[in-house]
Amino acid sequence: MGMGRFTRRTGARNRVTLMVALLLCVALMVPITASAAFYGGYSTVATLGNANSAYSTQGFGVGTAYTYSVKINEADNKQVIYRTKMSDGTTELMTNGDNGTTYANYLGHANDMALSSNNGELYMFIVTMNTGSMSLVKLKYVGATYYKVGNYTIKYNGADKSMSGVKITSKTTSSLNFLFKSGRTFYRGSLPLTATSGTINVTSSFTVNIADAKVNGSTVSNISSYLTQGFGYRSNTLFFPLTHENISIVLVYRNISTASGTIYADNNLSFRVTSSAFPDLFEIEGVGIGEGDKLWFNTNRRTAPGDTASDGVHYFNGYVFTP
Repeated sequence: MGMGRFTRRTGARNRVTLMVALLLCVALMVPITASAAFYGGYSTVATLGNANSAYSTQGFGVGTAYTYSVKINEADNKQVIYRTKMSDGTTELMTNGDNGTTYANYLGHANDMALSSNNGELYMFIVTMNTGSMSLVKLKYVGATYYKVGNYTIKYNGADKSMSGVKITSKTTSSLNFLFKSGRTFYRGSLPLTATSGTINVTSSFTVNIADAKVNGSTVSNISSYLTQGFGYRSNTLFFPLTHENISIVLVYRNISTASGTIYADNNLSFRVTSSAFPDLFEIEGVGIGEGDKLWFNTNRRTAPGDTASDGVHYFNGYVFTP
């Protein structure tokens, strides 16, 4: 009797062990669904100054070694440009080589910037958010000195158009191809490579949907109240920052070269900073892929109204760009 009970119990245990082993094997054969990638931490590389009473950070460009940030004064009639070395955070105020000052007075709101090169020469294209012949301005820069070398009129359907965002998507032997933004609508246009003036006739290309975008797996209920800023572009991928008070979000959109109509965000990649350190404002102004393939950005930040000492240059922790 005793031996019989032992045999039956042992057999039962063996069957249970076998069943568990089979279930584990099945589980290992089922593909694991990757969770959405979300990034909310960031590192500050540099703090931007307030030369010439330019307290408000605006346009942002990312080069190979430096980022470039435009700051403006309250009246939009003085603009300064800081360059920040990404490797060590060294920041310097750039000089206006046309008159020897450290400011310009023709860049308007300077809301976004695109960088380009041609035959070893380096250029910035800055959208002013004005209409007419100064809606896009071209600067040549050498080290920490810049020179005004061009200005252009942007037109849409025959009428002057102001733009709040700009990036260059491609270059040929004869022209630059631009992606512009106004609100959530994007436009395409081109410019002869060496033109110093003229008109860029743009066509409407696509609009980004933000209402259905998921940030860390969930939609944002009040996202329609977020303000749009500049934008980033790299390898057919668009980075679209939005800000509301002390919260900044960056949405990601793919396949931009063929985009048309309304396009939807990549719900598997998102960025958000909710800042307790800067409760009055945490505003990402511009973004771009830079050193280490990180997503770099500049900010307007305020601990309280009147704080003018907290604007900076940063990157998101842990993220590495992959096309």
